[in-house]
Amino acid sequence: MINFAKAKFIKSAPTYAEKPEKNLKEVVFVGKSNVGKSSLINALVNNKKMAFTSSKPGYTKLLNYFEIDEKFYLVDAPGYGYTASGAKHLDNFSKMMETYFDNPSLAGVVFIVDSRHKMSNDDKDFYEFVKDKDIPFILIANKCDKLNQSEKAQIKKHIQIEMGIENFILASTLSKVGIDEIKAKISQIL
Repeated sequence: MINFAKAKFIKSAPTYAEKPEKNLKEVVFVGKSNVGKSSLINALVNNKKMAFTSSKPGYTKLLNYFEIDEKFYLVDAPGYGYTASGAKHLDNFSKMMETYFDNPSLAGVVFIVDSRHKMSNDDKDFYEFVKDKDIPFILIANKCDKLNQSEKAQIKKHIQIEMGIENFILASTLSKVGIDEIKAKISQIL
C-alpha cells in the first residue's frame, strides 16, 4: 500500500534531462493551464501547500518532482493552453515535454480536463498523443463540485460517447470526490 501522505518536494527541472538523480518510477500530471493539476497533487498527498497553486493560468513553468513514500515521483508538469498574460504556450509545453514521454521511468499519465467544459482541441490532441504512445493513463474530469447532476451527465456523455473514453474519474479537490479512486488507479499503474 502506498502512503501518499508521505510526500516531499524534491526539485524543479526545466527539462527531463535535469530530473532527480534517484531513479524512481514517475507518474506525470498533464492538462491545460489552470485545470487543477497542482491542487489535485495537494489533495492526493493531503497537504495544501505541497505543490504551489495559483488562480492565474500558467503558474507552473517547470517539471516539479514530488517523491511519494520513497517509491515513485508525482511530476507536476506545466499546463498547455493560455497563460495569465493571454499568451498561448503550447509551443513551450511541447519543447519542454518532447523528450519526457520517451522517459523509461514514466509509468503513467494523469491527464486532467475541466469537467465544466467539453474537451478542447488541445485536450483531444494530447489524448491522441498518449494513446499513440501507448502510455497507461488516467483521465480525470476535475472540478466536478461546480456541476449539477444534469451537467455531470452531459460531461459523462461527452467523454464516453463523443470521445470514446470509457474509464475516467470525476474529481474535486474541494469536496475530495474521486481522490481515493485516483490513488487506487495510480497504485495499479505502478
